[in-house]
Amino acid sequence: MYRVGFDVGGTFTDFTIHDEGSDAVRHFKVPSTPSDPSEAIETGLAALIEQLAIRPEQLAFVGHGTTVATNMVIERRGVRTGLITTKGFRDVLEIGRQTRPHLFDYSIGKPEPLVPRQRRIEVSGRINVEGRCLTPLDEEAVREAARKLVAEGAQAIAICFLHSYLDDAQERRAAEIVREVAPDAYVSTSSGVLPEFREYERFSTTVINAYVGPRMDRYLDRFLGRLEALGIPTQPYTIHSNGGLMSVETVRDNPVRTCLSGPAAGVVGAAEVGKQAGLPNLITFDVGGTSTDVSLVEAGAPAFAASRMVADHPVRTPMVDIHVIGAGGGSIAWLDDAGALKVGPHSAGADPGPVAYGRGGTEPTLTDANIVLHRLNPVTLLGGRMKVDEAAARRAIEERIARPLGLSVEDAALGIIRIAVANMSRAIRAVSTEKGHDLADFALFPYGGAGPLHALAVAEECDIRRVLVPQEPGTMCARGILMSDLSLDFVKSEIIVADAGSWPRIVAQFDGMRERGLAWFEAERVAPAQRSMSCVLEARYKGQNHEVQVRLEEEPANVAFETFVAGFRAAHRREYGYDVDGLAIEVVNCRLKVVGAVERHPPRAPQAHDAAPQPKEQRSVRFAQGWLDTPVYDRATLGTGISLAGPAIVDEMSSTTVVAPGQRLAVDALGNLIVEL
Repeated sequence: MYRVGFDVGGTFTDFTIHDEGSDAVRHFKVPSTPSDPSEAIETGLAALIEQLAIRPEQLAFVGHGTTVATNMVIERRGVRTGLITTKGFRDVLEIGRQTRPHLFDYSIGKPEPLVPRQRRIEVSGRINVEGRCLTPLDEEAVREAARKLVAEGAQAIAICFLHSYLDDAQERRAAEIVREVAPDAYVSTSSGVLPEFREYERFSTTVINAYVGPRMDRYLDRFLGRLEALGIPTQPYTIHSNGGLMSVETVRDNPVRTCLSGPAAGVVGAAEVGKQAGLPNLITFDVGGTSTDVSLVEAGAPAFAASRMVADHPVRTPMVDIHVIGAGGGSIAWLDDAGALKVGPHSAGADPGPVAYGRGGTEPTLTDANIVLHRLNPVTLLGGRMKVDEAAARRAIEERIARPLGLSVEDAALGIIRIAVANMSRAIRAVSTEKGHDLADFALFPYGGAGPLHALAVAEECDIRRVLVPQEPGTMCARGILMSDLSLDFVKSEIIVADAGSWPRIVAQFDGMRERGLAWFEAERVAPAQRSMSCVLEARYKGQNHEVQVRLEEEPANVAFETFVAGFRAAHRREYGYDVDGLAIEVVNCRLKVVGAVERHPPRAPQAHDAAPQPKEQRSVRFAQGWLDTPVYDRATLGTGISLAGPAIVDEMSSTTVVAPGQRLAVDALGNLIVEL
């Protein structure tokens, strides 16, 4: 039987397929189809089935990562959405927080709410801060609001009432009424999507869930239809933002949880490969066609965050902490009004793509610069399956960059790469040194099609001493899906001052969530031996505005209050550098994460070779030192124990690793490339 994972990126859709019988792993890429991402999925799966001569029913596991929801928010392509809310709170989305997007630039404004004011309707009904009903729900007003929104053309309706995280009865009743009046509308309640306090973040997350829900629904229908057309009977799983897998039905109800779908899978896979290689502390560095995603892995565990901004709209849901910048292989090089060279954040994407791809692109990109300098193969990519046009890339750089700046084409291309490397290095510092971590304690883990291409330059810029390049790094996100567990997060929000008297009430908050978690295990058919649960309390000193997380290492009922206090103070010291003895502590959220473990399969290592590997060609490559005659190796010929001195280039189907003069590369026992700086 086979397990296949695939990740839909902005430029390519990546596939990794694992043969459970032989432990062999194959990697594959096809160009993405932005108009319908499921089309590229079908193309790639059909090609894999044909190449491996397997039957569709032999695919025992199908997992996928998608940016469909994220792209809909970024491009504002969701459906017309309405909001029904508590009287007096229709403008929560517009008011937001008392912060500006940029402190000194008044030309940068806040984004327009996804629901305009005329489609935000107030109704009577009120729950107070203690969870008691102050005003009964005006059911007739809800009916009238639903009728009005349908008349306005709303296809989705979000229901967000004040303090519904404490008592969701009014939201549930409002949802029933809306479904009676508008049976075809997609309905999201804030208590169903995000039962936490902080109204703005809860309202925003729920509205985004409704905004993308109908189109995500249709995408999933097309996706499932294509799997059925191929004869694949297996129900697929989708990776979500916390790095776990969830079923299609869960995605339909909570599409907002997929906002970091593919990138999260890459970090999960990187953490697993790092542990296997004996390097548990990593800076993950994923450079794709449109963006660079960086994250921190410490002691084998990815860093997590409770929220992030998506197109300047807050989304609050447990997720892998990933910092994203607009710097990828397709990032466009351009001159600003003052004539300064910039790279990104806008990208040529998959269509038309870099100029060298010959698909109509006219603006030079980072990929074009690497082709001109021969760091990328100037003839073909993807193992010979994609032809490239070096002459077209040279013309674009000359006309748009070199001639206006009075530079040679090669110097202009070097400048493009240097600026991109500087941008990527700033992103790495944002998740490491700016949070108190010493980069000397971490290895750089590059992946994505363009990660290894720039990794060693970025490592030198950041003073990182070790770089680990995994096998087929260009498909790491797809491979990470095969290493991800099934998981789901539950939360119960209530602000309680923690003391010996209230502690039993606090830990009792987990009881209802445990029941829901057990029901989820049964629905997902997770065997008892594969089940686990972890409990976290989010707490703060009274008077603070933000919380720290305290993990409970035992069953909550068995944890002493004093143990929690010690854990909170230690977590506060890690986060803020101090703690305060004797100050009251408030518990804000109780979180439960349920996990269904999957079997891990380490990659099959290449065989050891006694003889020195022979390069497949010699190519003149431009480095900072000038044009150098450089050996180009096929990575498949590099066995364990091999060591190479730069300059050298290592080619594989999904990526290219560039080793500069003075650097040395070795192959470890698992087939990873290790470079010590």
